[in-house]
This record gives sequence, C-alpha cells and structure tokens, in this order.
Amino acid sequence: MSQPSVLTALLSGLRGGSIEVVDLTSPLSSSTPVIQLPPPFGQTQTFELEEISRYDDRGPAWYWNNFRSGEHTGTHFDAPVHWVTGKDLGDVASVPVDRLIAPAAVLDFSAAAAKDPDFLVEVDHIKAWEADHGALPEGGWLLLRTGWDARSRSQEEFLNADQNGPHTPGLSPECARWVAEEAPVVGLGVETVGTDAGRAHSFEPAFPCHSYLLGSGKYGLTQLQNLGDLPPTGALVVAGPLPIVSGSGAPARVLALVERS
Repeated sequence: MSQPSVLTALLSGLRGGSIEVVDLTSPLSSSTPVIQLPPPFGQTQTFELEEISRYDDRGPAWYWNNFRSGEHTGTHFDAPVHWVTGKDLGDVASVPVDRLIAPAAVLDFSAAAAKDPDFLVEVDHIKAWEADHGALPEGGWLLLRTGWDARSRSQEEFLNADQNGPHTPGLSPECARWVAEEAPVVGLGVETVGTDAGRAHSFEPAFPCHSYLLGSGKYGLTQLQNLGDLPPTGALVVAGPLPIVSGSGAPARVLALVERS
C-alpha cells in the first residue's frame, strides 16, 4: 500500500487539528500604527480605504474599495532594495517564492523588554538559546518575541517615544551584523514597528538591522502578532507580501504552521 503524499498528510493534519495555523498578522486599518520620522524626512502613509460602491447606484450588486497605504505599514515585508546598502539587490516582487515558506526560531525576550523597553539582544543571547534548542535553522526566520504586540492598538504606546525618540527593543549593532553575515537565517521578524530598536538612529551604523541584513540580501518582517503562540522551534512560517514591482516592501499576511500533540 502506497504511503500518503506529503501534501495529503499536511491537509489531513490541518483538517484534523494536529497542525494549527497561527495568524501572525496585525489587522490593517486606519488605526494601524505607523513609524514616524523626524523632519525633514518624508513620512509613510497610514492605511486608508476609499469606497467605490456598496450595493448602491455606483454598483448595485457589489461592494469594493480603493486603498492607499505605505509599503511599510502594518505587518509588512522588507526587501533588500529598501535600504541604501541593498539598493542594487532585489525588490519585493523578485523574492524567490521558496524563501516565503521557511522554518522559524522563536527567541523570547518579553520579560527583559517588559523591564527595559530599550533592551538589546546580543550575540551571546542567541548563542545561549542555541545551546538549549540547537542551531538556528538554515534558510529560516529568526523571530524576536518581545511582547510588543500587546501595544499595537495604540500609536503612542507602540512607538513609545519621548523627546529623545522611540524606545523599543531590538538587536545590538554587533548582533545585527552577526545575524546578517554569520547566522544561516534568511531574515529577522519582530513585533515592533521596524526591525531596528527604537534607539537605532544613534547606533553605529545607524539602523544596523536595515543596513546589515538588507545589505546582505536578507529580509525583514515587522509588526508580527501572536509569537507567544509559537514554540521555540518547529514552526513553519508562510509570508505572503504583495509582489509590488520595484517595491521596497509590502504589507503581508504572515502565517505559522505549528504541530500540536
């Protein structure tokens, strides 16, 4: 008797509940927090819907909208071309599709970030995690859980800014370089508004996650939700950004498949 195919087994697991689909995506609306840059820099657009028709004279049997949004609004995917260090690399439409489905390592620093919103992950933190859970997955995602998704309903709480700028957790400059140049992962996923820590504007180099990772042809996922529902290892991430030609990034629906006993 032949064995069931891998896809048949996957479908059976999904239908039977042994594989759970966890939505890592923040709902996208006009209240979704967006990054704010100091003048004179250009600002990203908040998400807006413009009604075309809603079962009325403009279209009696259908409802639809135009929408306007920044590429980097809400849960979104950063392509290498987003940063000057990756300006000669790929846009979001050219990301190889096999990189959009990848294993995940979930590192939980929510307790540390609750005590210190400026908490920075160092290389030694990752190596300590590897000592407990094994090496970071080849071609996978490094997902940074900080508990920041609990703040995502408030622009003010999410950016957590004062006169000195935002205060949100992230990677140290050396850790960002290590993840970009030495770790086997394809990219970094975070719960915060961007892949860099809030204080990264004053780091050397400035915004090291963007500078190092995108310059190395790696990717970013931001404003993720529900990382607390994932195990440290074993989850499979499916990231679906809009394939915007020449786009520096795009809003994305991000899911995780998790085996449940």
